[in-house]
Amino acid sequence: MENVTKKGFYFKQYAAPEESPFDKLFGIFKELITHTSGDFDEAISWLRELDKEYKLTDEQYTIDDFIEDLKKKGYIKDEVKEDGSSGLGITAKTERAIRQQALEQIFGNLKRSGSGNHKTKHVGNGDEHTGDFREFHFGDGLERISLTESLRNAQINHGADEFRLMESDLVVEDTQHKSQMSTVLMIDISHSMILYGEDRITPAKKVAMALAELITTRYPKDTLDILVFGNDAWPIAIKDLPYLKVGPFHTNTVAGLQLAMDMLRRKRNTNKQIFMITDGKPSCVIERDGSYYMNSNGLDEYIVDKCYNQAQQARKLHIPITTFMIASDPYLQKFVNKFTEANQGKAFYTGLKGLGEMIFEDYETNRKKRIK
Repeated sequence: MENVTKKGFYFKQYAAPEESPFDKLFGIFKELITHTSGDFDEAISWLRELDKEYKLTDEQYTIDDFIEDLKKKGYIKDEVKEDGSSGLGITAKTERAIRQQALEQIFGNLKRSGSGNHKTKHVGNGDEHTGDFREFHFGDGLERISLTESLRNAQINHGADEFRLMESDLVVEDTQHKSQMSTVLMIDISHSMILYGEDRITPAKKVAMALAELITTRYPKDTLDILVFGNDAWPIAIKDLPYLKVGPFHTNTVAGLQLAMDMLRRKRNTNKQIFMITDGKPSCVIERDGSYYMNSNGLDEYIVDKCYNQAQQARKLHIPITTFMIASDPYLQKFVNKFTEANQGKAFYTGLKGLGEMIFEDYETNRKKRIK
């Protein structure tokens, strides 16, 4: 009797990949250190509480063992705190690990296709092959003719018995120009970003860290500048993102936009854009004499008009503004609609869920455009 090989699917219970005790705790630690704005002691305190509740460690590997491994691997270091006491703090190696984790979390939720290499939609004599073909046109370089595809067309069109190659058989491979993008990411750090029992600043930080890691590792010719705005606006370095905190601030959107445009004026790239993450209405501007005009009651016409003026100014500089509004109040949406119309930009009304995916998708979409 002949042996018959049976083909089919074999199902078994899912088994999670094995992780070392350190790796298991390190993933949790990176999340906690982001939520605590880089406060190592607070993060470890939370980790100990989680250990008590979920039995993350055992006698063979304790939280203290984990801390020792963090030291040995260069993730933490001894430092002097602001009050003069000694303690432990995270290193640049940890900051990079946090950015990488943020990138993996957001990118893991994106449905990606192809190699992910980004180009503009302008087709012509570019420097990047697309894999797509089109008919030969007068003026196309002979070196761009796809010989294999052209011969194939000749055989289909005229038969294989008598070889004939006509101009109508010729095809060329499309190319696209690679684009460079300069982006400024504005993050609202007004007090409302932690009000109402919702932590809004941590997701904003994660998005910024992930976007920074994406650009620095995959698109090194692109630039990303990050600024925060409360009563004032100021730039922050990528390495400072894990330590970012919300302050007792109003929302000076005008100052943020002015700083963003100043940053982009100094960039040599043609393609420029501003991403703004905010959850509240503009409630503060700086007057010419340096004093602050503040009004948190409703939408102050004086303040919002200045915001509209900045949106129009950015439009004149060919800088589109994409607003990610993480609030759903109808009157705020009305403001954002008018602001977006003044700039001819875009606006997304979203909660915190999916914020990172939307920003990444919009970044890729804009990067494929040549903004004129």
